[in-house]
Amino acid sequence: MTDSLITKYNVAGPRYTSYPTVPFWDTATFNPPEWRQRLTNAFGRNNDANGISLYIHLPYCESLCTFCGCNKRITRNHAVEKPYIDTLLAEWALYCDQFPQRPRIAELHLGGGTPSFFSPQQLRRLLTGIFRWADPTDEPDYGWEGHPGNTTREHLQTLYEFGFRRISFGVQDYDPQVQLAIHRFQPAAQVRLVTELARTVGYTSISHDLVFGLPFQCPETIRETVLKTLTMRPDRISFYSYAHVPWIKGNGQRGFRDEDLPSGDSKRKLYEIGCDLLQTGGYREIGMDHFSLPHDPLYKAQETGQLHRNFMGYTLTQTSLLIGLGVSAIGDAGTAFMQNEKDLESYRQRVLAGEFPVLRGHLLTRKDAQIRRMILEIMCRSQTAWERADWTNEEWGRIRPQLADFQADGLIRFDDTSLRVLPAGRPFLRNICMVFDHYLTQNRQTGPLFSQTV
Repeated sequence: MTDSLITKYNVAGPRYTSYPTVPFWDTATFNPPEWRQRLTNAFGRNNDANGISLYIHLPYCESLCTFCGCNKRITRNHAVEKPYIDTLLAEWALYCDQFPQRPRIAELHLGGGTPSFFSPQQLRRLLTGIFRWADPTDEPDYGWEGHPGNTTREHLQTLYEFGFRRISFGVQDYDPQVQLAIHRFQPAAQVRLVTELARTVGYTSISHDLVFGLPFQCPETIRETVLKTLTMRPDRISFYSYAHVPWIKGNGQRGFRDEDLPSGDSKRKLYEIGCDLLQTGGYREIGMDHFSLPHDPLYKAQETGQLHRNFMGYTLTQTSLLIGLGVSAIGDAGTAFMQNEKDLESYRQRVLAGEFPVLRGHLLTRKDAQIRRMILEIMCRSQTAWERADWTNEEWGRIRPQLADFQADGLIRFDDTSLRVLPAGRPFLRNICMVFDHYLTQNRQTGPLFSQTV
């Protein structure tokens, strides 16, 4: 890949886990009763047919990782576990009261924060409460995020008993200088130990999360991190671009200077080194930022065209109703989005008062739904199609020259009704999606919103 392409396309842009993206949700016209009606309608369409998805946000961490942009609460006081789980179960009860029948959970994910901050006993209490009012589908897909430093056999066994077969371990990087800069410490020996422990318990899909673009990373350090990862043969590897968003309130990204970060062509070369090593090691690229071995269901989903993407990332579960529980959690009813209160105390106060703790949301228009479908197809299948009549002459007059520019650079092939991303275009999926993003073209940004695309 030429440096000129990286320079040209390295702009701020969304990651497109949703469309419209959260900064452009029309919160002024968001109507909670209408959202609840759309939620109930989505439940009716999905529950019997495919089941629903459930994401539970567990925000606590014992120490701050300075690269992390997630909503989290740093504490060593584990007395917070019980009241938080009490609140999660009270919120779940609000949803179950809304539904006309017992939910069937096809997809369940515990994210953070650090889910393994919670004791196995509290996690058991949480899941017992969830399944008191719900049932698993026949072939559920349940996963969770574990910290290599505090995940125990009891954690693994407890969640395994509830049907969890996937786990992802946050590794990020093995270089001591990088770990010091991001305040995230775990030796490869510890990661290997907990990976083998998960296999022994019976987990069938183990993922390691790596990040490129971190402070002080260079070709030698990223090569060493990937080579160590290859010796452990995780079933999946997430190889994320570091999102530098220090302007977000409460963000911990203050532990290093901007000049300590690789950027532009240097950052992209780190990805290419890692990508080449992973592919040589037998891994196949999945969508954007993900790799898997050919036996993993994620790879098979891509091969059969069943790959899906939602707020939890790439998934093989085809549900169009995602419920988010917990502080800052996001829900997706197919035609409506909502996000919970981002302040922990406000979230708890509203739930315990018997309210849905909705901070903001968006009701999708017909145009939103069309563009959402196209972006999802580009992200999951590297192609999409449309009717020429879907665009006004003004819209097409804006879109077509941008697509022609991508085509001239050898990144896509397109005509008046379809688009296909070429192998050289895969690093620029976000940029290609941005062409169709109605909100990016209609809104003037008054400050930074997104990380760089490269």
